[in-house]
Amino acid sequence: MQKVINIDKEILGGTPVFMGTRVPIKNLFDYMEDSETITEFLDDFPTVKLDQVERVLQISQHLLINVTEVAHENFA
Repeated sequence: MQKVINIDKEILGGTPVFMGTRVPIKNLFDYMEDSETITEFLDDFPTVKLDQVERVLQISQHLLINVTEVAHENFA
């Protein structure tokens, strides 16, 4: 599976960005928080591809599920 997130101190000081771009991952979540669509995000950041967005959302979902499970096991 191809990497979709790049963290490099030479690119935006190490801010996580979409691989091959200088677009911070946080921008996607900012758009979603503001009720903007993924289409609008992609229109505004044409260097980011739909499959990258989909993969970042999958990774985020996986992390949230796992952190919830760990929290319940350790802090319930």
